[in-house]
Amino acid sequence: MTYLKPLFRHPKLPKNKLGYTLKEYEGSISTLCAGCGHDSISATIVQACYELDIEPHLVAKISGIGCSSKTPAYFLGNSHGFNSVHGRMPSVATGANMANKNLVYFGVSGDGDTASIGMGQFVHAIRRNLNMVYIVMNNGCYGLTKGQDSATADLGSKSKAGSINPFQPVDLASLAVELGATFVAQSFSGDKQQLVPLIKAGIQHKGLAFINVMSPCVTFNNNPGSTKSYDYVREHMQATGTLDFVPEEKPIHAEYEEGTGTAVSLHDGSEMKLHKLAPDWDPEDRVSAANAIQQARLKDEILTGLLYINTQYGDLHDIINTSDTPLNTMKENTLCPGTEKLDTINAGFR
Repeated sequence: MTYLKPLFRHPKLPKNKLGYTLKEYEGSISTLCAGCGHDSISATIVQACYELDIEPHLVAKISGIGCSSKTPAYFLGNSHGFNSVHGRMPSVATGANMANKNLVYFGVSGDGDTASIGMGQFVHAIRRNLNMVYIVMNNGCYGLTKGQDSATADLGSKSKAGSINPFQPVDLASLAVELGATFVAQSFSGDKQQLVPLIKAGIQHKGLAFINVMSPCVTFNNNPGSTKSYDYVREHMQATGTLDFVPEEKPIHAEYEEGTGTAVSLHDGSEMKLHKLAPDWDPEDRVSAANAIQQARLKDEILTGLLYINTQYGDLHDIINTSDTPLNTMKENTLCPGTEKLDTINAGFR
């Protein structure tokens, strides 16, 4: 098996203003489970960058650790990328952004990566208003390590092993609004019609654009007690070794009108309730955004759309007044002007 895509393309594929087809924005073949919501998110990023006529080599993708953090390999293959340490994506993204602010930055993370070990990093990335699109692919579990509950797992949710989660979830969207994020959105991986415009808006926003995307895990949503579950099969077979099998599932999609709600059936038969904000929603009202998220939670609904935006607050470069010239393009004599220049600067503080 190869993970390289064929070079042949249909000669009549539509092109954007740069002369690129959609294929120029794709990456390698995904190794995620068939039907994983993360692949749908990768496809929306590809679509958004294609429609905005972004040069792929002017994009940097920074990720942490987890199923979500593998996805930068599957989109924008001609861009820059750095797969960092668990929960530390914002620190690496900050360093890269400080060195070259002329790139478009995607920070890709998961609920385990952000809501647990990376929580402190998440908080300070928001506080500094780093200019990047911060996407959390939220599936409520640790998919790389057999589906343990993550910090965003809902109270009362049942794990693959059958245990009931006794803890309240970390609501990342609500927390982002509370912390003062200047762009907060929420969506569903299967709602391309909503997610593509949100990502495009996030790219064009100056500051940290946080997008929390519900992305169902197809591997760890099987019910204990089912004769088709992995646990049941293992208990009722004799084998020379331990095997695991991931059944192929189809991606879940949902289309519904603004201002309405819908119930999405997941692969295990359970339902997730989504509610899309109405067109007359005021996304600049921070208090209303916080209240609306909590009201939706009381109804067991997930509020989707652009929840809050603040365009009056500058990004990190504006806040600390960095140079107009990116640091990585400066000459050595500019970065290190010598002792005489340093003495002059120090004299100004005396």
